[in-house]
Amino acid sequence: MSTNLLPTVPADAPAAPSDDGPARTYVVRTLGCQMNVHDSEHMAGMLEQAGYHRANAHDEARLEADVVVVNTCAVRENAANKLYGNLGQLASTKARRPGMQIAVGGCLAQKDREGIVERAPWVDVVFGTHNLDALPVLLERARHNEAAQVEIAESLQVFPSTLPTKRESVYAGWVSISVGCNNTCTFCIVPHLRGKERDRRPGQVLAEIEALVAQGAIEVTLLGQNVNSYGVEFGDRGAFAKLLRACGTIEGLERVRFTSPHPAAFTDDVIEAMASTHNVMPQLHMPLQSGSNQILRTMRRSYRSEKFLGILDRVRAAMPDAAITTDLIVGFPGETEADFAETLRVVEASRFASAFTFQYSPRPGTPAASLGDQVPHEVVQERYERLMALQDRVSGEESAAQVGRTVEVLVTEGAGRKDDASHRLTGRAADNRLVHLALPLDVAAARAALDGDDRLDEPLDPRVPRPGDVVTVRVTHSAPYHLVADSALATDEATSIYSVRRTRAGDAWAARERDRAGLGGDHAHGAGTGAASAGGPVVLGIPAVRKG
Repeated sequence: MSTNLLPTVPADAPAAPSDDGPARTYVVRTLGCQMNVHDSEHMAGMLEQAGYHRANAHDEARLEADVVVVNTCAVRENAANKLYGNLGQLASTKARRPGMQIAVGGCLAQKDREGIVERAPWVDVVFGTHNLDALPVLLERARHNEAAQVEIAESLQVFPSTLPTKRESVYAGWVSISVGCNNTCTFCIVPHLRGKERDRRPGQVLAEIEALVAQGAIEVTLLGQNVNSYGVEFGDRGAFAKLLRACGTIEGLERVRFTSPHPAAFTDDVIEAMASTHNVMPQLHMPLQSGSNQILRTMRRSYRSEKFLGILDRVRAAMPDAAITTDLIVGFPGETEADFAETLRVVEASRFASAFTFQYSPRPGTPAASLGDQVPHEVVQERYERLMALQDRVSGEESAAQVGRTVEVLVTEGAGRKDDASHRLTGRAADNRLVHLALPLDVAAARAALDGDDRLDEPLDPRVPRPGDVVTVRVTHSAPYHLVADSALATDEATSIYSVRRTRAGDAWAARERDRAGLGGDHAHGAGTGAASAGGPVVLGIPAVRKG
């Protein structure tokens, strides 16, 4: 095994597979947060630039490829269990597939390093969060040397957004505005694994957004561990609000979202920018973690529940239709029944549309892992169930209040579990609520009778939406975590609300799918000129600086 803790990969090192014959295939399996999803897009982009081809859907689902990359998370204990479960499955696959390579990247790779190869010696490459760019070279080196390569950089070598990117979606994209975090939450290992916050300059961020829009995207999500501290590194504490306003000037960009802000750094200027910028969506995801001020102190969360609730009040005053979501931790060390009661109180008052709720998981290397007074598992479980019951009720009430509203739904590629049986499509409203919408009866019947995909037809029925198109419907039913819009089925003309707006994003999706199907032709009408292929890697003209 070759181990290197300092970056030594030369910029011009050969990375493409050297064997003659069919192109090697790859799969990237992502575990973890949105930042990891976006990092996986960079990994895929680099592999494609190096000559690899993405495996087909059947092989991808079975992790059958010449190269399998597992992009890991280290936030919770079950993330490690998922990694080694995946690696165990891959051991047998590799045994019957000569020449297959397995690479492990991401936060757990940054943390465990050589330990991954010691525990799973069939792994070929381990690389960390700071040197994504090394992946193709490490794969080639491992093949050439016939030995595992472990390379972990201690600081960021190349800003990930300067790397080639294979976007999962053509109608929506992730855009990193910063990496790393300067906070010191006692439960969180992310600052140790991703380092101190590094901010991209606004011009670089806006250039990437404009490039995405030129390729057909109409929605972007700005990413950072703490987006509203953006600008601290280059001396402008108001930079995030300015960035939101600048997004409002980009022609063709219809929806802007961001995740995640920290309550301690959330300013009224950001609220005003959200409310006054036409394409910033009425949605906010802001982690609460706990409603107990004592637990917030122990967590080193530098706000209190009163401040958090005050922010929500001001957001709703500026944007009455805003849907607010959060993260919650149950059973943090020292949490008493009185502390938990405070969490229930704040959750009830916050009226979250939904909440990502977790049972506390000690992470080695974090201050909280060594705290005394760990809460027994059975107590944590019981509190977790009470909190989930409360949030289910609140979410159900908030969703029920949406019934009767007319919403614009951006149709997505992912289908709901019952979409085929119900002949519905799935998408997201402006406030990011999940919406299942019905097609007109005759459209649904015609689609059900087809063998192929009518969304690629030319001419296309104007009532058939494609992923990336926007459909206006009325919400007719609700459940705690989704809405149903069956207004297309109404027999009364006054309540039969259904209209499809074609978008450049839908055009870009159709062009990509026609290309994948080998249908050829230029069908990306209005998707912009001079843009990269909708399905290919994107390389922005931003220089990458290497040290050493």
